[in-house]
Amino acid sequence: MAGRFITLEGGEGAGKTTQCELLAEALTSCHVPVQRTREPGGAPGAELLRGLLLGSDIDWAPRAETLLHFAARAEHIAKTIRPALESGIWVVCDRFFDSTMAYQGYGQGADRQFIRELSRLLGIAPELTLVLDVPEDIGARRMRQRGGDADRYERLDAAFHARVRSGYREIAAGEPERCVLIDASADVETVHAAILEAVETRL
Repeated sequence: MAGRFITLEGGEGAGKTTQCELLAEALTSCHVPVQRTREPGGAPGAELLRGLLLGSDIDWAPRAETLLHFAARAEHIAKTIRPALESGIWVVCDRFFDSTMAYQGYGQGADRQFIRELSRLLGIAPELTLVLDVPEDIGARRMRQRGGDADRYERLDAAFHARVRSGYREIAAGEPERCVLIDASADVETVHAAILEAVETRL
């Protein structure tokens, strides 16, 4: 039996990484084999590209940045996601192609049709996407509380993050059969419960 493919999406400070970990733990406790992974990254070559995308101060052209994300994604799919699914392992992924649409398409003004076509050419899509929605002010406060060095996207201005949030909400509204919008402004336990309910209902 093939595994199931679940992605978690959302802007900065939405709590994706925490919720990915909690979901993977919950599935494991139900004896479901799980591979937890992330984007950009999730495979050695993709992690190298992650460093370029998040850690450098290069002002990429929007199409070039989009293609770098998809190069990392193609490597991630080939080396991690598809082998896990074919082995019957469930994949819980922190970001996937919706992030490129939200950040590059809506946030940076890259060609959205170009992003849609690249997504289609991947030949794989999540069965369930949980979009963690949080107002920009709450997300920004959580990032400040988290501390540490901000990455390239986290350092962008409030208007950028507002466009990203709007983009995610449009994506979720446009694909209700795949996406579930989760109010991520609540506490960790409440958000986790909403995610588990969505997973149980949809899968």
